[in-house]
Formats: sequence, structure tokens, C-alpha cells
Amino acid sequence: MTSPLIVARDVEKIYKMGETEVHALNGVTVDIQDGEYVAIMGPSGSGKSTFMNLLGALDAPTRGSMTINGKDLAAQTPEQLAKFRGGTIGFVFQQYHLLPRTPAIENVELPLLYAGVPADARRERAAARLNQVGLGDRMDHLPSQLSGGQQQRVAIARALANDPRIVLADEPTGALDSKTSEEIMDLFENLNAEGMTLIVVTHEADVAARAKRRLTFRDGKLVEDDR
Repeated sequence: MTSPLIVARDVEKIYKMGETEVHALNGVTVDIQDGEYVAIMGPSGSGKSTFMNLLGALDAPTRGSMTINGKDLAAQTPEQLAKFRGGTIGFVFQQYHLLPRTPAIENVELPLLYAGVPADARRERAAARLNQVGLGDRMDHLPSQLSGGQQQRVAIARALANDPRIVLADEPTGALDSKTSEEIMDLFENLNAEGMTLIVVTHEADVAARAKRRLTFRDGKLVEDDR
């Protein structure tokens, strides 16, 4: 059997606030396989956002181990983590985070630019990803000329630009109406069917229901793993 893509073992995350220690995660152990579609749920303060930051290699555990695609996050330098994130993880956020005066295709090119991909190859790969998300006819549009759902599709295309192993989406439908949310979740299902590992952080039950596995956090602990 192949090794899991993500391995968390007895993960704790402690933040110091003055003299006080806040235990954001407390002994989380879980494996996520390559190609899974996972929803992470839980109320505010449950630890789900902290766990998301660890999954995104934006932070490292205080205790325990977090290994993603064979890399022990605690053993990496900040420079190594930045390089690892750029090549392994694609991020999708609730608010899109598109550059407002930049056409869709140039927004999608950004991670390729940071990775040093030559201009012609950047344009070709960005165009392919925009076509994949159904925006081949909107490549030259500014974000202000696109609907919310279209902007989120641009953000998803950008997340896919570097061919990541994992797409990590933080409340990806939180700013969208129900019909547009369904369209975005349909797109996620198609990506997962093609083999993409998808991890969606959400408080919306209907969004979580589309995933094949749901991890529920409460008080810093993983309390439910529903397949």
C-alpha cells in the first residue's frame, strides 16, 4: 500500500499570548491519502483553521509531526517551506485575492512567474487552466468584469497553475450565492475525479456533504472522521 500523502501524528499547536498558552490543536492524528476529497469542519475556535495552516505549510506544529508528500514540515527552513508550498499546494480563498488591475490570465500566471517559468510557457499553462475551469473566453477580462463565481474560477485556475499535489480551499463558496456555489462544487468534484487531492475547510453542511470524507474538529481535537 502506498504511503499517505499527509501524515499527522499527535500534532499539538500552542500559541503563547503573554503568560498564557493557548492549545489550538491537542493531539491530532490523521492520514489523508493521495486523491482524497476531504472537508474539514468545526465551530469557530475548534482548531480547523490552525490545522489548515499546518496543511498549507504556513506553520509547523509545536509538538508531534506533520509530514506532507514525504516532507517533515518541522525540519524545513522558511525558504524550503516557501518552495515546498509553491510546488505542492494550491490555495483557494473565500475572497479570491485577485489583482484588480490585472487580466484573468495574468492573475493565473502569477505562481508560474514566481516559479521562474518562461513567459511563453506561462501563458500556455495559464490559458490551459482557464479553459479547464470554463473561462477560455474571459482570459483578458479584469476581475471587475467578472462575476463572483467567475472570479473564484480564476482563483481555482491560479491554484492549479503549478500542477500541485493538493488544493486547499478555505471557505471557497462563502461569498457566493447557492447556485454559483453548486457550480464551484461541481468543478471541485470534476478535479477530484481527475485525481486531484482536495481539502475544503467549510462551515457549510451542504458543501461538506459533497466531499467523500469529513473531519470534524472541536476544542483542538479531531472528534469525528466520517467517510
